[in-house]
Amino acid sequence: MKVKKAVITSAGNATRMRPISNIIPKGLLPIFKTYEGKKFPIPMIDLIIDSLSGAGVSQLCFVLGSRGRLLMDYLFENNITFVFQKESLGFGDAVLKAEEFCSGDPFFVHTNDDMLTGGYREGAAVFDELGADCLLFLSRVENPKLWGIVEVEDFKDMHSHKVFRIKSIEEKPESPKSDLAVSGIYIFSGSAIFGRLKEIRTDKELQLTDGIQKLVQGGAKVYGMLLGEERWLSVGNPESYFSTLNYSYNKL
Repeated sequence: MKVKKAVITSAGNATRMRPISNIIPKGLLPIFKTYEGKKFPIPMIDLIIDSLSGAGVSQLCFVLGSRGRLLMDYLFENNITFVFQKESLGFGDAVLKAEEFCSGDPFFVHTNDDMLTGGYREGAAVFDELGADCLLFLSRVENPKLWGIVEVEDFKDMHSHKVFRIKSIEEKPESPKSDLAVSGIYIFSGSAIFGRLKEIRTDKELQLTDGIQKLVQGGAKVYGMLLGEERWLSVGNPESYFSTLNYSYNKL
């Protein structure tokens, strides 16, 4: 089934980008885009929406936190659904807020502070052709202890990308099983992930990776597509934002 919906989360505390993130949601931070030879500062969220639209997405849901009003005002005329996470209880909890919007249909999950320079259309095609329950967009990282990390086994090449079967996934592991990190972009088949997230009882923040691990343990078809020439860009912390600004000024 084609993926027509996307859930974009913008409800976290964004502590690593304070104090600016106390005022501006990370999705509204500008990066550069070149049009007709001229460079323009463009909010990150505009490029995310363009990328998702190019992959066939036509319905968007934003999960907003206490500082989401500015983002809501910016996007209000775009026929977008808005839901709210009143307390910052984790990425998994934020995704749960969009269950009614998804209504059993396949959907992207996308953070508002990460984006890829390509691969969305290919990922959607891989997901559809495999009849997957979940597809993760993967990238190799230098310090895997900082990310959600997967353990994989080789599967096959599809649409010029290496595709893995996911054996396990862990958020910020003490002993990483690989250097393959989830880039903040996912595709899910429907309601299964919501059921798995609801099963988790925790005193800590509810992590989406824990729900995905339950999918894996239950025998779901969970795959990862490794980014090739595409670049994972982030505005999630000062270092990654500086790198993204440099890259976007010279390459986008």
